[in-house]
Amino acid sequence: MDAGASPLKAWLERDGALLRLRLSRPKANLVDAAMIAALGNALAQYRRHVMLRAVLVDAEGPHFSFGASVEEHLPACCAGMLQSLHAVLLQVLEFPVPVLVAVQGQCLGGGLELALACGRIFAHPNAQFGQPEIKLGVFAPAASALLPFRVNQPDAEDLLLTGRSIGALEAHRIGLVQQVEQDPTQAALAWFEQHLLGKSAAALACATVAARGPMQRQVRARLAELERLYLDWLMRTHDANEGLAAFLEKRQPAWTHQ
Repeated sequence: MDAGASPLKAWLERDGALLRLRLSRPKANLVDAAMIAALGNALAQYRRHVMLRAVLVDAEGPHFSFGASVEEHLPACCAGMLQSLHAVLLQVLEFPVPVLVAVQGQCLGGGLELALACGRIFAHPNAQFGQPEIKLGVFAPAASALLPFRVNQPDAEDLLLTGRSIGALEAHRIGLVQQVEQDPTQAALAWFEQHLLGKSAAALACATVAARGPMQRQVRARLAELERLYLDWLMRTHDANEGLAAFLEKRQPAWTHQ
């Protein structure tokens, strides 16, 4: 892909009723600084589009997203990375119409955090969901705030503390995924047409704010707390820095447990 091309495609469909956002840097579709900026710009551009009734986020290639850039998690730049990522996740979470997401392949780390900030998740049977940050000696701030709103607390802790990935069927069983379909994008489009297209855009905007208000307020407050925990405590430990370095150097980390 042309290095100068946008990592995100954005366009309107259904006479302006549906905003399509497509991660377009396969196969990894990294949620890096460029992707975060493109998402933020698109959401800001279309936020007040008067006819809008939903957003659909999907991705090119075999995978939704491998997650954030590990290089951007290093101490020199992680503060800026966290702030920009959390800002765009709040844009998604606080967007004034439903945000649907269609997932295939790997949906990991920052990619899963993006999906968690959306609403209804449609998944291909091959989809895999995980927050592997703990394997690098760090944790996932946004997922820590968002997962308990999507699944029960023990299942949230399972994903956050083990770093394991789960398949689409297990994700559906615990409530993380709402539909498992061979073509998740088409399933999301069909759901939109059946349930949202005929609604009043004004009413949907008010209903979305009403339905998501407590979640929005709590996640916004939690993200500020978790940024401080990440930057002021975690990143001062040996193991966080060792885990990130080991990943980049393609070796096993040598934990000191400090």
